[in-house]
Amino acid sequence: MIVVTKVIALVQNETVRLDSGRMAGLYTQLGEIAAEDVVCRAIEELAVRLSHCERQWRASDLAALRKGARSLIAIAEQIGMTTLARVAGDVTASVDAGDDAAIGATLCRLVRIGERSLTAVWDLQDLSV
Repeated sequence: MIVVTKVIALVQNETVRLDSGRMAGLYTQLGEIAAEDVVCRAIEELAVRLSHCERQWRASDLAALRKGARSLIAIAEQIGMTTLARVAGDVTASVDAGDDAAIGATLCRLVRIGERSLTAVWDLQDLSV
């Protein structure tokens, strides 16, 4: 019998990238109230779509997962979530390649990055108020 004496936990820690210039551009173009409204709606929509992507993956609905991941890209880019947009593109590419292991891995990364990105934008908004 083999006895495990040491267990190593892998901690997933990645830096998210926010394009603060894109966010500043929204505020300049739309004004503070309208920009905050756009950002808040985008954050809500991203959270819902991230949840849908995870649910679609668990249901093995890859066509819907691909569509959901693609829709995340445009929303994330609109408010400067560059890392989230890139990883959503990676999920789409994994679905296109038919690589189940890559789909699972990139989707898990998408959820992690999504949660951190949403928090980062929320924190950035708190600083600007």
